[in-house]
Amino acid sequence: MALPDGSSLLSLRDEARVVRLTAAGDVVEVPTTSPDGTFGGALPRGEGGLLGLALSPSFGEDGLVYAYVTREGDNAVVRAVLSDDGLGEPETVLEGIPRAQVHNGGRLAFGPDGLLYVTTGDARQPELAQDPASLAGKVLRVTPDGEPAPGNPTEGSPVWTLGHRNVQGLGWDAQDRLYASEFGQDTWDELNLLEPGRNYGWPEVEGPGGQDAADAGFTDPLVWWRPSEASPSGLAVTDDAVWVSALRGQRLWRVPVATSPEGGPVGQPEPYLVGEHGRLRDVAVAPGGGALRVLTNDGDGEDQLLRLPLG
Repeated sequence: MALPDGSSLLSLRDEARVVRLTAAGDVVEVPTTSPDGTFGGALPRGEGGLLGLALSPSFGEDGLVYAYVTREGDNAVVRAVLSDDGLGEPETVLEGIPRAQVHNGGRLAFGPDGLLYVTTGDARQPELAQDPASLAGKVLRVTPDGEPAPGNPTEGSPVWTLGHRNVQGLGWDAQDRLYASEFGQDTWDELNLLEPGRNYGWPEVEGPGGQDAADAGFTDPLVWWRPSEASPSGLAVTDDAVWVSALRGQRLWRVPVATSPEGGPVGQPEPYLVGEHGRLRDVAVAPGGGALRVLTNDGDGEDQLLRLPLG
């Protein structure tokens, strides 16, 4: 997550700590108010811990950093002021998201509308993804204070879309279309184009369901892959493509997308870096554009942040 000064913040899931990557490439610990340096009450277990980070749209004025954390009884979104002294006392803005050893979701992103989008996993209870009253298996849209956003599909509900197993990446194109990468189970992983109120099928449908799924009210993904080729995590959107980092697939997928306001079909996905750097956890557009940053995740203490020029 890039900061205005050219440095970046990174969350360390299994250590529940935040570090800063300086513009010179040095990694510096970000102090917190916790004696052990952890942030937001995060308790790393399984796929949980300190997950997504996002900067307030008004970061220049309020200095707020948002984080998705797995706590003792739930998943939650917290925020704290970042200063030269580190991260201040965390404040909970959204809580009660079901947690489990796996399928915790955890991506945060502020959209072009200034609202916070939160991805949640099904917490190993697939039926919750179809339950509109549950926060599990959803993409949520809330105000910066954590309240259900005005204009959501159901008034008073934070749910923006439902029927998700475990969304790991979010990003918008120049037309403000929202893309999401999602772990499937055994058959298909997905790249979805999210539209408010749509149901993306899990657990009734995994991958494309065709006309039968459409008749049942489900929306097919734009692209789908076998888990051996993907297990998609973070994504980044450039002028003409969505880039998806893959864990099990150990590659970076480039998915061409239409740039016209009316949208249109995508082109054939292209793999990059296949097997060259192991598991790829995240991808982001580098500050200033012109390149991507790709984060590896082999968990061997040797993970790297790579720079991949565009064009």
